[in-house]
Amino acid sequence: MRKFILFFLAAFCTFHNSAKAQNVSYIEEMQSLGAVSGQGLACQASKYDTFELLARAIMISKAKSDAEQAKGMEAYNEYKANAFISKVKDGFYDCRNIATAFDKQAIFRATLYGNGTIKMPDGKVITPRHAYDATQVYKKDPSAREKYIKRYTEQTRKIHNDPAFQRALRERQMQDGL
Repeated sequence: MRKFILFFLAAFCTFHNSAKAQNVSYIEEMQSLGAVSGQGLACQASKYDTFELLARAIMISKAKSDAEQAKGMEAYNEYKANAFISKVKDGFYDCRNIATAFDKQAIFRATLYGNGTIKMPDGKVITPRHAYDATQVYKKDPSAREKYIKRYTEQTRKIHNDPAFQRALRERQMQDGL
């Protein structure tokens, strides 16, 4: 799991230095951003809110159309939720190291301007297709982590109480001789 997390952190940092050289698609970049965000949220990284602001600004500014932006947001949220759930399932294993690596990412050296323009750490400037108020991209939610945990717990409880799940579980246990 640790290698998986470090891979996404390294991959994200690499995307902004050589995205065109690697032919990384917009959606793949949003997936990576989402995975890193989910890890940061789960591990309570101190720079999580700044990351969210920058990631969402990148999402908006790099999209070529509203439709691509919507697909990017969906990919981002899916990968963020999956990464968060992975950390819940592994008991938040190695979160101290993950949070430290998260807070040291190159993305935090990016500059976000009020109109949505972003100057990346490598000097590349990303200009959005439409100027927007960058302060409206993300609103800090101090209880976001707790909300995710609660949703996960409720969903898990719902699944485990489902009669079809119970039946499938019993059948599997019988097959395994338990």
